[in-house]
Amino acid sequence: MPDRKIIAFVLYPGVTLLDAIGPYTALRGVPDVEVRFVAHEVGPVPDDSTQLYLSATHTFDGTPDPAVIVVPGSGIATDAAIADTGLIEWLQRTAQSAQWITSVCTGSVILAAAGLLEGRSATSHWGYLPQLEAFGVEVRPNDRIVEDGRFVTAAGVSAGVDFGLWLAARLSDELTAKSIQLMMEYDPQPPFDSGHMSKAEAEVKEKVFADLAALTAL
Repeated sequence: MPDRKIIAFVLYPGVTLLDAIGPYTALRGVPDVEVRFVAHEVGPVPDDSTQLYLSATHTFDGTPDPAVIVVPGSGIATDAAIADTGLIEWLQRTAQSAQWITSVCTGSVILAAAGLLEGRSATSHWGYLPQLEAFGVEVRPNDRIVEDGRFVTAAGVSAGVDFGLWLAARLSDELTAKSIQLMMEYDPQPPFDSGHMSKAEAEVKEKVFADLAALTAL
């Protein structure tokens, strides 16, 4: 039996649920891996709605050398996560030996704040690309997944599912990843074609910007 690779999903208050659960659903089907949800303490961690929780199974200190690091994003708590010195220091330590250092959505901004993406190519949620670029990152706004050596970043929220399958293939093989995709019945056929800034109509963008401004004002 080969050693099981630890995949560590980073949790913090305000994390976006789908950023974590999307790739988790794909990666839990990879053979010979152990998936952990890590935080400062074991126990429930509220999501960005404060109505749902993910449970941290292990602490940061109890997970010193994961093979894979996955940092989910947040629409409201990215800055708070950046200010969490314990989280940032754990990322800096574990990234030295991890096989893959990855993120979904604004998780890339957290990686960048830890000094891990400077001079690299990466993506994030479209609304946070300027913040990501400010950390010395070459942003790739049109790519859903960006690979730069050991560092892999996915675009906003739903891109985490695509990323999870992408990584599943690299941790095992393409056949395994395709079988996981079929088990998930992941065959996206959205009712609207407005899922990227390059496709959304002007009135859709205006509404999104107005909604975001209202949330920021709260």
